[in-house]
Amino acid sequence: MQTSESHFTVLKTDPASAARRCELRTLHGVVQTPVFMPVGTQGTVKSLTPAQVKETGAQIILGNTYHLNLRPGPQTVRALGGLHKFMDWDGPILTDSGGFQVFSLSKLRKITDAGITFASHLDGSRITLTPRSCLDIQSALGSDVAMVLDICPPFPATKRDVADANRTTLRWAREFLGHAIDDGFIAAGHHVFGIVQGGVYDDLRRECAEALAQADFPGYAIGGVSVGEPEPEMLQQVAASTPFLPHFRPRYVMGVGTPPQLLKMIALGADMFDCVMPTRLARHGTAFTPDGTINIKNEKYRLDESPLVEGLDNYTCRRFSRAYLRHLYVAGEMLSSTLLSIHNIHFFQDLMRQAREHIEAGDFTPWSREWCARYEAGEAARKRGNAKD
Repeated sequence: MQTSESHFTVLKTDPASAARRCELRTLHGVVQTPVFMPVGTQGTVKSLTPAQVKETGAQIILGNTYHLNLRPGPQTVRALGGLHKFMDWDGPILTDSGGFQVFSLSKLRKITDAGITFASHLDGSRITLTPRSCLDIQSALGSDVAMVLDICPPFPATKRDVADANRTTLRWAREFLGHAIDDGFIAAGHHVFGIVQGGVYDDLRRECAEALAQADFPGYAIGGVSVGEPEPEMLQQVAASTPFLPHFRPRYVMGVGTPPQLLKMIALGADMFDCVMPTRLARHGTAFTPDGTINIKNEKYRLDESPLVEGLDNYTCRRFSRAYLRHLYVAGEMLSSTLLSIHNIHFFQDLMRQAREHIEAGDFTPWSREWCARYEAGEAARKRGNAKD
């Protein structure tokens, strides 16, 4: 099966779930999905060079409009050739709109009909993001995929508050898309993704998804998940959104998640993901394995000559033992963050590669269930061990 629009092709679907194998074409290359995007908030994936990120198998990375707007500033980046040249990344870049900071920096912002006014976390200066300015910033950065300005409600939030936020989000999305069309941003080959919000209310998710679908965005995201709600609720909100988004458009779940969560969301019809988890946990000495996470600082790894994951083909696993990685972490060496980040990002990339292969082979559902069961059993055993300690 092969069905496509000009920039997005559905190559194969899973017979037992909504999982799909697709291609997204951008100005800086074709992205094979399902795909995990490392987060490079300020023009860098923390502790790694762009070459190291590329070697993990990463196809596309994330930047953040809010942070890059504060420093070095979009006009500086434009003057220096755009974000790709500025940070020496020749692959696609997706830029978030800054809307998530409405959630994460809630004490520093004010929402009006026109946009969001922030007090900069750097110096307290007042900055306003509107649909117009948000597009202008992402255009200056040279983003391949630009996200609309939206409101991400916290958890918990009343249905009335979420409905009010949705109305503003939809109005801003249409305004953003209108500017992108009028400016020639989309015609030039850039993509704009609308963002489905709705909190934990299935009917609001559906209403938002259907309204955005009518606007015919090049792609769609599901936002406002993993903001404090239980995992079953998070998965339910993805399930409440994807069926009402166009089949011939990419679907991106923002800010998630653990490896099993990614596989479960792929089964719900999601194509793209991002999360800071691989690098953030690496900086705290945590590594991902098929049997769950391990904390490399534990004493039991002091004389362990084995790699983090036997047979996993990344620089860290090929070259270094758990004992050496533990030594680096305990000694406070910066190389610890680099090597663990290389491993963790590659682990996520390899998982997405396996998912693509199993969708193509037609056995994604049994494979993913078995994979999740092994990982979750290992995590449960680790937690029981920690409780005994």
